[in-house]
Amino acid sequence: MTDVLPDDDAAAGQSARELLMAHRVTRLASSVVRDLLAMTQRPALISFAGGLPAPDLFDVAGLGLAFERAITSDPRRVFQYSPTEGSDQLRTSVAERLTRNRLPSEPDDVLITTGSQQALALTALALVDTGSTVLVEEPTYLAALQALQLAGARVVGVPSDEEGLEPAALERVVKRERPAALYLVPNFANPTGKTLSAPRRVAIARLAHEHGFWVIEDDPYGELRFEGEAHAPLSSLPEAADRSVYLGSFSKIGAPGLRLGWLRAPEALRRVVCVIKQSIDLHTSTVDQAAATWYLQSGRIDPHVELLRAKYAGRRNAMLGALGELMPPGTTWNKPEGGMFVWLRLKGDVDTAEVLPRALSSNVAFVPGAAFYSSSPDRATMRLSFATHPPREIVEGLRRLALVLGAG
Repeated sequence: MTDVLPDDDAAAGQSARELLMAHRVTRLASSVVRDLLAMTQRPALISFAGGLPAPDLFDVAGLGLAFERAITSDPRRVFQYSPTEGSDQLRTSVAERLTRNRLPSEPDDVLITTGSQQALALTALALVDTGSTVLVEEPTYLAALQALQLAGARVVGVPSDEEGLEPAALERVVKRERPAALYLVPNFANPTGKTLSAPRRVAIARLAHEHGFWVIEDDPYGELRFEGEAHAPLSSLPEAADRSVYLGSFSKIGAPGLRLGWLRAPEALRRVVCVIKQSIDLHTSTVDQAAATWYLQSGRIDPHVELLRAKYAGRRNAMLGALGELMPPGTTWNKPEGGMFVWLRLKGDVDTAEVLPRALSSNVAFVPGAAFYSSSPDRATMRLSFATHPPREIVEGLRRLALVLGAG
């Protein structure tokens, strides 16, 4: 992603300058994924574009009961303002879950946010001065590029391979750039589905300790593991303990409409982030926090996560099987051990952004891979999400995509 607006946004950028808006806004580009979602609402279209949890798997009954219990049990409290840090009850529940997932935490370590995207934006505002360098795995989460650039960061990519970000390459870039922070999604990364290996987590933590940069560990997909061994969070390693920020979300294991996330950070940084949050929204929705607390404490969350793992594994398998049968020779893709995404590369010098209009005409959508790069994109790549649709629709969508690719 560049620091300039796309061509078709040039007029809007000029208007912003004429209105004397902040320079950071004139340089901000819209999210390709959000724009695609706005285009892909027609019922006949099968979209692999959005990283959307499957709506047919939402625990509607359980979440409905959670809101009912939250509202009826203490209406005077849940309709009132709440502390910026978040409710004590929810912070306790989140800390207990983090501890169980190998990141020992206390309630006071946690700050509740309006989705993990807000946690990322707040962290960027706290750590990044205009012109500061922030490193990202190449390619990386598109909205992270947006949040970092809005905070004024100079974003620099670091190469990765099948085990995730390469520590040797990171060390070279760190010595050259002297970054303020490193952002990464270590488990089933968005967009590639890669998982950072355990030895590389240790190596990265050591580099952060030696060179004094922060690690922003974004982990919305960590509980969605279908197979293989789970690795301890980077933030749990002693070398990174005082230099790491861990971001989590209820969106992928509960429901994104609740807009609930959390941030775990050392006390000094957490205090700063809390003050920034006060200036932005005072606090996250009290009602939603109360409902999420009841849901986490009710015993319903773990069976629901197990259901998601089983269903998403079946959907991933359906996608991988159909890719093997339908894609043109020379096409390559990975096999993620969890999460929501498969990363695909077409053979040769192809630009998937040029393929997308034909795919949309055939009622199938994906995200061109170039959007996820901070520089020098591999334009032959695309991100496919297997989470949203059941297996039969996944196979049909890939059949449509294969016809488009064959016609090209």
